[in-house]
Amino acid sequence: MNRLWSPWRLAYVTGAATGPSPSSPSSACIFCDAAAPDSNNPLVLVRGKVCYVILNLYPYNNGHLMVVPSRHVGSLAAATPDELSELIRLTRDAEIALGEVYEAQGINVGINLGRAAGAGVLDHVHIHLVPRWSGDTNFMSVVGETRVLPEALDDTAKRLRPIFERLLRDKK
Repeated sequence: MNRLWSPWRLAYVTGAATGPSPSSPSSACIFCDAAAPDSNNPLVLVRGKVCYVILNLYPYNNGHLMVVPSRHVGSLAAATPDELSELIRLTRDAEIALGEVYEAQGINVGINLGRAAGAGVLDHVHIHLVPRWSGDTNFMSVVGETRVLPEALDDTAKRLRPIFERLLRDKK
């Protein structure tokens, strides 16, 4: 029998995960926790005026990140013009960063609005960006229903954060 060693998942399966998680004890919303001014969440890559970019704690691929409004808002229809504008600008920056750092051959960009659409966090809209490469779906995910992620999240953050910081500086 083959074993895939992934000790980083222990906190998730035991409910002891730190950072953004569905069982976050400090509030009902993991994204509001990460948006708090005193949050030092290491998964947050960059903060804009009304939105921020955060790595997904349970990524589909290395570099899987999300663009999130800082304000607790459940839909695009309820977002302000400033929030909508910054959501798209940071999504563009994420596209650039994923291209530069990971040389992504494609990127899935998606928004799940509501439980029926697959939203894992209800009532706080966010945009997922998942980098993709030709052939990245292999036997592990197709047959074994298992994803192999070769890079730790803190390494992903170290690679992406400087790109976002540069893109933010270039806008000023």
